Amino acid sequence: MPDTGRPTVRANEPMARHVSWRAGGAAACAFFPTSVDELAEFLRTLRTDENLLLVGLGSNLLVRDGGFDGTAIFTHGALNTLRLEDDGTIYAEAGVASPKLARFAANHNLAEAEFLAGVPGTVGGALAMNAGCHGGETWRYVARVLMLNRQGERVLRTADDFEIGYRHVGLKATTDEIFAAAWFRFPTGDGDVARERIRELLERRIATQPLNLPNAGSVFRNPPGDHAARLIEAAGLKGARLGGAQVSEKHANFIVNPEGEATASAIEMLIGHVQAVVRGKFGVDLVREVRIVGSQTQDGAGF
Repeated sequence: MPDTGRPTVRANEPMARHVSWRAGGAAACAFFPTSVDELAEFLRTLRTDENLLLVGLGSNLLVRDGGFDGTAIFTHGALNTLRLEDDGTIYAEAGVASPKLARFAANHNLAEAEFLAGVPGTVGGALAMNAGCHGGETWRYVARVLMLNRQGERVLRTADDFEIGYRHVGLKATTDEIFAAAWFRFPTGDGDVARERIRELLERRIATQPLNLPNAGSVFRNPPGDHAARLIEAAGLKGARLGGAQVSEKHANFIVNPEGEATASAIEMLIGHVQAVVRGKFGVDLVREVRIVGSQTQDGAGF
């Protein structure tokens, strides 16, 4: 969407345009803010029971074919302030792409942010799910966060206010706040080394993941002591298809939409099929990393 410099509200926004799977229904309402202040003002206009969906790059999200009966808020390209603070922390708003934060840290001779180059989403999503890869996790480096509540009020919080786990983050005392920004503290390092590490990680991603096809990154969390991709491949599911959706032949923990024709229902049914087969063969319950929201339709798909 072009930057008009003004916030935009649209009805019946097709979410397939905004999620990396290129599938799914429409959001009843879509809001495109251009600043944190505009987002805060918009929140004050909503009913307190309005369903909200925060969307960054749409890289970890599936909206069912029946659509999302609520308001989708789009942060990428809008909440994009990124700066080095006087205290040495990096301030990053929720719409900043995680790889951009990794490069920014490297360019300021800060270390250990390189893993964020492998996180295909925004800072807001990384905060919401404690995103990580290659040994790094987002919340290990969070100094504090800026939240907005449903009244549009700003709330500063630290990690002590949250229950933080593997691919899970939740407030201990309330549920009506959303991530607007965060301050990250990374150790001092060598920018050249960090940039080389980022280059290596990106080359590894290209070599091992189906980045040329519509996908949503890793579909399942790795179970303790194992890897979801190994279990899926061992179950004979690599390449399995359903209604245009396919378990990637390159990386079994990815589901792709190779022809761009898969419905959200087909993708969700393939996810469920993978879970059922792995549970039946190995007794392991694979837990989704991807978020699925919205209403089902009456249409179905089958093998």
